[in-house]
Amino acid sequence: MGTMIEFDRADHKARARGYLANTQRADAPGVVVIQEWWGLQDQIKGICDQLAADGYHALAPDLYNGIAVPYHDPDAANRAMTSLDFIDATDNAVRGAVQYFKSQGLKTGLTGFCMGGAVTVIGSVRIPELDAGVCFYGLPPAQAADPAQVRIPLQGHFASRDDWCTPQAVTAFEAAVTAAGKRVEFHMYEADHGFVNEQREAVHDAVSAKLAWARMLAFWKQHLG
Repeated sequence: MGTMIEFDRADHKARARGYLANTQRADAPGVVVIQEWWGLQDQIKGICDQLAADGYHALAPDLYNGIAVPYHDPDAANRAMTSLDFIDATDNAVRGAVQYFKSQGLKTGLTGFCMGGAVTVIGSVRIPELDAGVCFYGLPPAQAADPAQVRIPLQGHFASRDDWCTPQAVTAFEAAVTAAGKRVEFHMYEADHGFVNEQREAVHDAVSAKLAWARMLAFWKQHLG
């Protein structure tokens, strides 16, 4: 089990809060975990705990500053997400979390789910300290992150029945990255948006989630160690 901590934002104008789960090996790599549009739910904290069990320090910054939206209220989740300044959050809270690990001399990856997947892609363009990223069913608009500017190894996991981060959007993003002479590793699953989240029984797909997790761990091992 982890604990809530404070860390410096990258602009040093304020402190940010997040959930930190440490693994046993002090010099193990770090992974920054970005929430869904529901906020820093226990499910996201559980992702951090599982990463720690699998050998990685994990830190999930609280981008909603203590607000966690109930799963039955997507309208509230949408309002919370649309009120978030994605660029500021990426450049300062998320980058600050990355710098928390980098200041310890650790290789660091970034992963996120839904809204957090979009933040992961923005981070893959805007956060210079990152070593690798893994995106789960979320892509930002091109004006927030030019696919041609992805600067790190990037893996993605997407759902064939997703009406938000659609297969068409995934194909277009992958084509744009490829056209720029870069490579991404994308996987598509016969599943619904949010399929990793075991707290949402209507969309959770245990088989797809297990496969995506295994692929992510292999990717981290390749790029983080």
